[in-house]
Amino acid sequence: MKESTTYTQGPFRQLDLASRINQARFSSSLSPEAAMLAWMDWLSHLATSPGKKLELLMAGMQNWGRFFNYLQECMTTPLGETRDCVDRPVSDRRFAAPEWQYWPFNALHQGFLLGQEWLAQATTQVWGVEKKHEDFVSFYARQWLDMFSPGNQLLTNPVVLRRTLEERGANLLRGVSNWQDDVRRLVAEESPEGSENFVPGQSVARTPGKVVLRNRLIELIQYTPTTDKVKAEPILIVPAWIMKYYILDLSEHNSMVKYLVDQGHTVFCISWKNPDEGDRHLGMDDYLDLGLGAAIDAVTTIVPKARVHATGYCLGGTLLAIAAAHMARDGDDRLASLTFFAAQTDFSEPGELALFINESQISLLEAQMQQKGYLAAEQMAGAFQMLRSYDLLWSKMVNEYLLGERRPLNDLMAWNADATRMPAHMHAQYLRRLFLNNELSRGVYTVGDKPVFVSDIKVPMFAVGTVSDHVAPWRSVYKLNSLADTSEVTFLLTSGGHNAGIVSEPGRPRRSYQVHAHTHGNKALDPDTWQAQTPVTEGSWWPEWQRWLAARSGAEVAPPSMGAPRKGYDIVCDAPGEYVLQK
Repeated sequence: MKESTTYTQGPFRQLDLASRINQARFSSSLSPEAAMLAWMDWLSHLATSPGKKLELLMAGMQNWGRFFNYLQECMTTPLGETRDCVDRPVSDRRFAAPEWQYWPFNALHQGFLLGQEWLAQATTQVWGVEKKHEDFVSFYARQWLDMFSPGNQLLTNPVVLRRTLEERGANLLRGVSNWQDDVRRLVAEESPEGSENFVPGQSVARTPGKVVLRNRLIELIQYTPTTDKVKAEPILIVPAWIMKYYILDLSEHNSMVKYLVDQGHTVFCISWKNPDEGDRHLGMDDYLDLGLGAAIDAVTTIVPKARVHATGYCLGGTLLAIAAAHMARDGDDRLASLTFFAAQTDFSEPGELALFINESQISLLEAQMQQKGYLAAEQMAGAFQMLRSYDLLWSKMVNEYLLGERRPLNDLMAWNADATRMPAHMHAQYLRRLFLNNELSRGVYTVGDKPVFVSDIKVPMFAVGTVSDHVAPWRSVYKLNSLADTSEVTFLLTSGGHNAGIVSEPGRPRRSYQVHAHTHGNKALDPDTWQAQTPVTEGSWWPEWQRWLAARSGAEVAPPSMGAPRKGYDIVCDAPGEYVLQK
């Protein structure tokens, strides 16, 4: 495995480091070389593909014909009754408002969609272009075209124009005020307006508990039981260190932690430290040892003679898979089951996030991280914003700056703004070893100088994917079925995205899921066939998972003590602890 220091050793190589740092500063941490290679690959192959160019020419002429016929129909059809010449995708909400069906806005949005259709043809299926370059060009072409969407402009958005007339421009004045406030907060590095109403320990992360372990990387929280009897085997939750743990302990009504405790489970949860420059040398092995390893040691000491139901979310799930494979390799049988929330173990198809991960891109990140000691939270937020540009960028700009409507912050939005950093060494290892080289699924990821294999894990597994996940696409999460060699892998696919799909408490409207258990010896289905054949169940998926856990958690017993002072696990402080408050 190549480490970043390989490229920066020697007196002259420090010039390269300084150059990369400056380049990243002026390119918003996006590699211009990677972009140039992708665009040149596409452009040069398109230039030598006369057949493809003729196809595009014919498609363009046909689109102009369709558009001309549409304009003629608009002239002879009552307002609002003209049939679209190009259908909007079901998931496209940009032009859903009825105002878009009236002249001239119907022509504007239909022309835009025709252009989008043609651009998709132009950037795909060019013979000879590498798939990763095709994906890159197609993605950035969509981003570029979205800037010119009529829905994003004041004079071409009928909803905004109607509101402006009704309010005599008051909406635009509010929009300017919103924009000024956002710029001020950005410069001052302040949290969004309303985030002060969601302070951990006060309005969120309020489930009672105690911190029973603190080291330089984690605090371990043990939650206070609310039932007279509890399941014999405890649950350990391993959240991602890219996020603060309380996404699973938000408000009282949507706290997964509280839900599990109220169902009679003994619950422990890791709260990761928000790293700073002094933590630059922490690596993946530290996250295994000081993080997950230390937590398992504590849980099995506090609840002796009981195995652990370990649950990992996102990066925490990937770390859990590595740790479980390591434990299985070395004969450690302290795990009773594994649950993975939107967590990847095979990174061969990680979705559009892979567009930001290549050798050139990582070199820029490594240079910045070597300078700071960590990856800043806003850099990760920028990448996620591009993946969901309509939801996180354009719709926000239209609603807040043009319509003058600022949506009040809720607990999930406030949590999302409470971002964390990533230690330089760990993040470089994670990107290279997992995302770039896919070492875990290939069986070459090493722990203690020896490889670990997911197929060595023999405990039951439960994996949750979310339908509209842009971080860990569900088909990538589903690949666990082909890696695992255990008696049972239950896969559940729920509506929603990477965060809102997991925070899906009972009683929440418009929620559904599909679930099926794949047992050892039966042929696993491909993901699309699985989705087509598995029935849909309405409602939250939490009770389904809780029943699965309860069936494997042993008899009910008296709750364990809080901590184990005589064995080195004193009560440090009340939950939510101190690490979650670090900015």
